[in-house]
Amino acid sequence: MNKQRVGLLWFAGSLAFALLSMLVPLPGALQPFKPYWPALFLLYWALEAGDQRVSLGLAFCIGLCADLLDGVLLGEQAMRLCALVFIALRFRSRLRFFPMWQQTLAVLALLLNDRVVLLIVRAFAGESLPPASWWISPFVGAALWPFLFLLMDDLRLRLRLQ
Repeated sequence: MNKQRVGLLWFAGSLAFALLSMLVPLPGALQPFKPYWPALFLLYWALEAGDQRVSLGLAFCIGLCADLLDGVLLGEQAMRLCALVFIALRFRSRLRFFPMWQQTLAVLALLLNDRVVLLIVRAFAGESLPPASWWISPFVGAALWPFLFLLMDDLRLRLRLQ
């Protein structure tokens, strides 16, 4: 296989893994600690590949797939991921060169923004306010960000992909 095909498989495989890992069931007590995997993986690819691979259209398609897999309001996650990817691509040149601790704080801000967008969507859908434990997930995602970033970067460099 040539490097371009391996790179495309690695990209598509990581996004498919993110969608599938979103479906992993957790006990009720651990459910608030479940990170939003598609957002984390799309953030990684938005920062590393930029406009070459990640676009708002891709974020919308991944979000629609996540909506269908998760069984939530159609377009909910698509809109969330589009907002997240838009902000990440807009500030990509700054975020890429932040030290890891600052990048983690930026990811936390993006994930909290994602929760606010979700809260607005669900409020318009007529749902009640979520419990306070609902806000734990962005902090878990931000805590996992350095490990996910370093793991994905190491695997990408081992495959010698651009």
